[in-house]
Amino acid sequence: MAQEPPAWFGRKPTHERRAVAYYRHSAQDRQENSVEIQQDQVRKFAADHHIEILKEFEDRGKSGLSAEGRDGFNQMIHDYVEGGAEDFTYVLVLDVSRWGRFQDTDLSAYYTGLCRLYGKQVVFTSIGFPKDDDLLHGLHLSIERYRAASYSRELSTKVFKGCVKVIQQGFRAGGPPPYGFQRLLLDEQKRPVQVLNRGQRKSIQNQRVTLTPGAPEEVDVVRRIFTAYAVDRRTPDEIAAALNQAGILSPGKSQWSGSQVSSILRNEAYAGTLVYNKTTQRLKSPTRRNPKDEWIRTEDAFDPVVEVELFRHAQEILEAEENARRRRYSAEDMLQRLRVIFERYGAINSRVVSAQSDMVSPFTYRQRFRSLDGAYQALHQEAIDLRRKQIGDQLRSLSSDVQDFGDFLVLCNYMSVAIQPIVPVPCGYEVYWPFRPDMRQEVDLTIGVPLSCADAFEVLGYLLFPRLLLNGHHIRIASSDQDKLAIYAHSLTDLIQDLLRSDHHE
Repeated sequence: MAQEPPAWFGRKPTHERRAVAYYRHSAQDRQENSVEIQQDQVRKFAADHHIEILKEFEDRGKSGLSAEGRDGFNQMIHDYVEGGAEDFTYVLVLDVSRWGRFQDTDLSAYYTGLCRLYGKQVVFTSIGFPKDDDLLHGLHLSIERYRAASYSRELSTKVFKGCVKVIQQGFRAGGPPPYGFQRLLLDEQKRPVQVLNRGQRKSIQNQRVTLTPGAPEEVDVVRRIFTAYAVDRRTPDEIAAALNQAGILSPGKSQWSGSQVSSILRNEAYAGTLVYNKTTQRLKSPTRRNPKDEWIRTEDAFDPVVEVELFRHAQEILEAEENARRRRYSAEDMLQRLRVIFERYGAINSRVVSAQSDMVSPFTYRQRFRSLDGAYQALHQEAIDLRRKQIGDQLRSLSSDVQDFGDFLVLCNYMSVAIQPIVPVPCGYEVYWPFRPDMRQEVDLTIGVPLSCADAFEVLGYLLFPRLLLNGHHIRIASSDQDKLAIYAHSLTDLIQDLLRSDHHE
């Protein structure tokens, strides 16, 4: 008589443990890291450990340097880990590098910790489940995170060195051609193959790309720009206006601007020179402009669009204008121009400054000196510094314990004070003193010192501005504001005695 099979025979196995899985493959990764290969290995791990995979998330062609742009990763974190769209325990990932090659390894740990916060354990299947009381598991993960980050840094360095080598050989490392040029494909023997249209790429690794003069009408525009600037001495704005009037479109198929003309004038490609590494933007970091000594330059890399001598003459003019601009906007030059205005009109205000064709704008003065009043004070910096030093010496004579911290003093290890002498600013038939009390946390009081008119700049009194009572307000006291002077005015001796008396009381 045949024996009946056991009750469990033929029953589908039940999974008490559930998970979601995540796969990532970037354009720089090798084939063995493809999503399909990751799937096979993660699914096998899940089957071996009786884990049911409820949903799989993937990011194809996405960098792991950050979570930005990784839609699959972000959906998994936001909807399933934080949002609780499914009931599961594990997040299965092939290895730490698939989780991400975060340059800040704390970010990799952050997302793992976020999953744990919501009761989900990230399991890297290449490492496996951590054993109970396995003190080395955390160290292993830290090493893997560092290796994942290092791989991207090393790859970035290799790519950069490869690009530098290509540039030094006189070939393009990538990117669209400048206006007036087109890309020319060369074979392994550096013989021309074909002109590459927009979007076309080389198909063989050993092929190289260089530049060659492009459409004749664009080449003519570039030569016209250099001639107008270097020979006819037209400004970039004037050249742009002439091109627009002639109905010639810019590289962006719109109206020309002076900045676009200036950009063409500065581009060394028009003299046949390749320039690389002008800016740096690696591993999702912000773009920064590199100093000129870090640029990679290769002269005579291809046929120039304009004569080299004409290009060099244009650069000489550009450099001379840039030097003049730097002198014009230096603090010394700006103050000298302001001094001329004051001596001519006896007053300084936005209306007077704006009316002068050879003056820097009031806005530029505000950027450099915080205000026109600040610029006027800078005109008399020598007198202000002298009075500040004299008042500091008086404070030291009145107190035996005065510590000097550069731009402020500390009295009796109790009260910190900044000394601010102010030269009166002419305004119609009167003058005013524009005080700007020091709002730094380490400064308790600002001692405002109104100085007299004329060359003597005598001390007229001392005004006390407690930081905690002013809330960042600037104080402008006119010569007619006797009430304000009465509120704030102190003698220096009384002021110090009050402060020392408060210190003693404490």
